[in-house]
Amino acid sequence: MSIWGKIAGVGIGAALGGPIGALIGLAAGHALVDKPVEVASDRIAKGPEASIAFTMGVIALSAKMAKADGQVTRSEVDAFKRIFHVPEHEAKNVGRIFDLARQDVAGYDAYAAQIARLFRDRPAVLEDLLDGLFHIAMADGVFHPAEEDFLRRVAELFGFAQHQYDRIKASHLGPDAADPYVILGLSHDASDDEIKRAYRQLVKEHHPDAMMARGVPEEFIEVATDKIATINDAYDRIAKARGIK
Repeated sequence: MSIWGKIAGVGIGAALGGPIGALIGLAAGHALVDKPVEVASDRIAKGPEASIAFTMGVIALSAKMAKADGQVTRSEVDAFKRIFHVPEHEAKNVGRIFDLARQDVAGYDAYAAQIARLFRDRPAVLEDLLDGLFHIAMADGVFHPAEEDFLRRVAELFGFAQHQYDRIKASHLGPDAADPYVILGLSHDASDDEIKRAYRQLVKEHHPDAMMARGVPEEFIEVATDKIATINDAYDRIAKARGIK
């Protein structure tokens, strides 16, 4: 079932608690936002909750990111709809959630911190979500400094070190702007064997099947496909330069 058919409102909203739970409740027409339920510090999202928390996190953080550069462009909205394959009959509901999150008094750091707790045992999921935010931020062809500051802070809240953020960022800059070694998370003096190991590990982690297995919504697969293509291109460029077979 599509993620849009799984958002059941106050039930899951109350279970998740925090700003994400409140947003789900408000979007479903419930008054959960008036009685916020604090998410337990040891709570981890599982099953349908995980997919819904992931999706709502992307919507909420995308809406907050829209404030970073002062405007929401059509290309950014289209990018969100494309990577999540929003059905036409759900477009208004998704737009409503986006607008609610943008106007919400909760700061983006509150959403990012809750997402980090919900998926703290699955850093790959947090990277998937960050990839989605990069995809949307760069959809208009302009990577605004305020957007980068926003994404760097979200990455920090997610627990990523600077070199990990640099690797994730590089995978979204395009082959002409990004260092292929940075995309693979390597230094230029890495051995051929280290390059091969890093490449295989990244392909394994970001393969669409692996994403589905860790609970990322099926609607998000385009981002995984794009990232795999970038990783493959980076490896091919290094292999060609080094003569790696």
